[in-house]
Amino acid sequence: MSQPETPSNLETLSAALEVGELQQLRFMLNKGLRPAEVAHLLEKTPPRERQILWNLLNQELEGEVLQYLGDDAQAEILSRMEASEVLAITESLETDDMADILQQLPERVMKELLKIMDRENRERVEQVLSFPEDTAGGLMNTDTVTIRPDITAETVLRYLRRHKEIPETTDTLFVVSRKGSYIGVLPLTRLLTTDPDVLVREIMNTDVDAITADTPDEEVARLFEQLDLISAPVTDESGQLLGRITIDDVVDVIREDADHSLMSMAGLDEDEDTFAPIMKTTRRRAVWLGINLITAFIASAVIGLFEDTIDKVVALAVLMPIVASMGGIAGSQTLTLVIRGQALGHVERSNIGWLFNRELVVGALNGLLWALVVALVAVLWFQDMTVGIVIALAIVINLVAGAMAGTLLPMILKSVGIDPALAGSVLLTTITDVVGFFAFLGLATLFFA
Repeated sequence: MSQPETPSNLETLSAALEVGELQQLRFMLNKGLRPAEVAHLLEKTPPRERQILWNLLNQELEGEVLQYLGDDAQAEILSRMEASEVLAITESLETDDMADILQQLPERVMKELLKIMDRENRERVEQVLSFPEDTAGGLMNTDTVTIRPDITAETVLRYLRRHKEIPETTDTLFVVSRKGSYIGVLPLTRLLTTDPDVLVREIMNTDVDAITADTPDEEVARLFEQLDLISAPVTDESGQLLGRITIDDVVDVIREDADHSLMSMAGLDEDEDTFAPIMKTTRRRAVWLGINLITAFIASAVIGLFEDTIDKVVALAVLMPIVASMGGIAGSQTLTLVIRGQALGHVERSNIGWLFNRELVVGALNGLLWALVVALVAVLWFQDMTVGIVIALAIVINLVAGAMAGTLLPMILKSVGIDPALAGSVLLTTITDVVGFFAFLGLATLFFA
């Protein structure tokens, strides 16, 4: 016998909101849920209810919840706060999280907030803000535990005990010279199991390379995956230790990259708020629709060139969408594969030739297979062998064109600094539509002339 489903947290919150049970809501938000869960609930809630829930949060939890919200939701909440309020709820956060939140503020408010910070925090945040958000420097946290190589393990342990707490996700201590240059790491597991009289230089690991501050976040994520890292040191070009990146930051990068790839296919921002205001959402989507309209006119112009042929053979108008659709799907399969390969670091100039040849062969084989199927259907449907031959040839041509475009477009776009995930699908659709229509109607003009 199946168990009845229990109400979700959102359903419970919605029910409590409807009847005005604010005490129940306050307890649930501040005691019953973790900050990440509260943030998830806020993102699932329309704007008016979201503001009510936010007002019920205790101030000491607001900063923690804020760091888990997407950029759009963060910006919406921060837009209603003064600089002093933002400082009050974020000053207990780690430097990298505080920097991320500050970047959502208008420049005027951010400068005002930096002015009222204490000197130490301001210098830390400004150091992180000096690097682009999508680099190791923008990801790093400056709160690190450093030691020198010429002290004993026992001295290190005494040094750690003097701290009330050490930074979260600390699995290693960073060994630096007197001038702050990075030398190596000392894993806590090795420190705790070694002879207390042994010097740090004898037990430290010098094989762990530091990540330079200008390394792209995609490369950082790849290094963490390949080397199974929990944390990693970040240095400047001269080798000076600047901070560290931890696995929780890398998980955020991986999730954001995945969201970016998915949302970019539709021309949307990966941090777009599901419940964003109507006009804001309309503006964002209008741009993408306008771009698609231009490409649609291009395809329509190609069809217009063969208007007389279509008038003679009505079957062409019926079958045209099949040619464009088959080429578009085949091209999208290749495009997605190549973009994924780029993201994983698998596809480069050195091996794109092999991939290009393979996709051409795959496109041709699939083209021949489905050309025969569609041709047979067309002949049976319209009782015209010529229509079957025309659409078969057009499908082969368009599937090969789709494979070529899907392979080369991401490489070309990336080489000129354009995100393939954002622009690739629009250009691919345009190419397969234009080639498909031109091949189909051009061949029909030759055969039926």
